[in-house]
Amino acid sequence: MDNVEREDSRVHQEAIRLNRYLSLAGVGSRRKNDELILSGVVKVNGKVVQELGVKVDPLADRVTVQGRPVSIQSKSYYILFNKPKDCITTLSDERGRMTVLDYVKVKERIYPIGRLDRNTIGVLLLTNDGDLAQALMHPKHRIERVYRARLERGILDVDLKKLRHGVRLEDGLAKPDHVEVVPGTKRTEVFLTLLEGKNREVRRMIEALGYDVKVLERIAFAGLTTVGVPRGRWRNLARSEVSHLRQQAGAEV
Repeated sequence: MDNVEREDSRVHQEAIRLNRYLSLAGVGSRRKNDELILSGVVKVNGKVVQELGVKVDPLADRVTVQGRPVSIQSKSYYILFNKPKDCITTLSDERGRMTVLDYVKVKERIYPIGRLDRNTIGVLLLTNDGDLAQALMHPKHRIERVYRARLERGILDVDLKKLRHGVRLEDGLAKPDHVEVVPGTKRTEVFLTLLEGKNREVRRMIEALGYDVKVLERIAFAGLTTVGVPRGRWRNLARSEVSHLRQQAGAEV
């Protein structure tokens, strides 16, 4: 039994704080769960609980969120998915398009750590560990995201300099941590490293400079890559990789 499974077994036998119970059940991070508790949508054994710090018995107590029963996941999942184009980074799509869950099929409820837009390919992590997901997405932890962008024409020196110094977008300045031209591509491909993830940030920066993005791939997230994982396929992370993510995300997880 590995460390993840040992922790799962232990929490099933002990009274734990309600916000952690909800996190282990895949509802969200402990901070987000505190907000749910305070809002009055969480019930324990049929009674609304709005007091933070309340403990529950995972084996005996019945917990619901907005009337829906929730229970601790029997296994923690940490998955690396090589997202293909035209895959939607949501759990469902009202227009019937392919989502990540059409590719990654596991027994427990999992969700993506952050998002990639429909046309962006590459590294996407999924988990049912709400605290780790929230920590990895928080800007203060400066999680490294590396992208490879293929443009419709070679980028000029003046525009490369603008990228490096930051591009003003409607929601503020977007400034990559590192930018370089991919050797041997006639300046049509660029590596960009970001330490936080705004919505469609790479595309918007490049388009603001007057270039079209033909292909955008996230080639690394927190040092994890898709090496050995074909497009549209996935694998479970090794224990060492999960430990690495927790270190990147801070001691609280």
